[in-house]
Amino acid sequence: MKAAILAPVAWRTPPRHYGPWEQVASNIAEGLIKLGVDVTLFATGDSITAGTLQSVCATGYEEDRTQDAKVLECLHISNLMEQAHDFDIIHNNFDFLPLTYTGLIKTPVITTIHGFSSPRIIPVYKKYNSRGHYVSISNADRSPELDYLATVYNGLDTKDFKFTEKPNDYLVYFGRIHPHKGASEAIEIAKKSNRRLMIAGIIQDENYWKEKVEPQLNDQIQYVGQAGPDKRNDLLGHAAALLHPISFDEPFGMSVAESMLCGTPVIAFNRGSMPELIKHEETGFLVKTVDEAVAAIDQLGSINRNDCFDWASSQFSREKMANDYFELYKKILA
Repeated sequence: MKAAILAPVAWRTPPRHYGPWEQVASNIAEGLIKLGVDVTLFATGDSITAGTLQSVCATGYEEDRTQDAKVLECLHISNLMEQAHDFDIIHNNFDFLPLTYTGLIKTPVITTIHGFSSPRIIPVYKKYNSRGHYVSISNADRSPELDYLATVYNGLDTKDFKFTEKPNDYLVYFGRIHPHKGASEAIEIAKKSNRRLMIAGIIQDENYWKEKVEPQLNDQIQYVGQAGPDKRNDLLGHAAALLHPISFDEPFGMSVAESMLCGTPVIAFNRGSMPELIKHEETGFLVKTVDEAVAAIDQLGSINRNDCFDWASSQFSREKMANDYFELYKKILA
């Protein structure tokens, strides 16, 4: 079987720091290669794969801002679609734009919908409903207007994560600095529980950072910048808990799975996919308010960190994700 995996071109695949869609595209590609699939990864030129790499740009547009994002995306997607006949199946990890080619090619296209940036993009998905093969990344993140082939949870390479049995007493916030992700709520939880908080992630909303986060920084509340794989293991693994007080219906939440793979429980606001990712009172706590999160911190002793690791390994591994997609490919091609 020859498969083309289409990754975004904002960041390298896999990303150096941030880039969740690129990370998933990489894990799909490398997982399928291990299953014997002939994979061509369409990504940035500096991307890393055990398969064949095709690219139209040396680096991503977020890493080299002299490039025009839309121009790069058009060149990138068309490069794959003009070679569609060379592949048995195309796996789109690039949102709705590649769907606009699917009426012009014979190769089936499976699309992982990594969340909806806005309800305004749904008409494109609806147009190709009858010929597209749509996969959601959680049951929570489905549009009632679309038909779905399956839900496949994002998978991580479990070997990249280090289990830590005995944590320190600090809390960690790990994600974009953006109102949706709840950095300021995490600060409030840490202050009310009298715990140290380590904040890691890219600053995506400069105003939010300047108004809600930066003024709160001190010895107790620390910002440690972006955290790559090595720093991530140390930071997540030694935390008493990951705070994930989101204010939107998150489609998946990679940091939640990453945290549990390090053995660290998660205290999350009960929205979006969180009830699918976290087993309440077993691998963390699903709460509704800051005060409920503070109360959950007092109950962290009841969580067995091995259970966090076992659950995340069984549900969110690269192997499971690749196997699930391989079965879907076979179903589509049959």
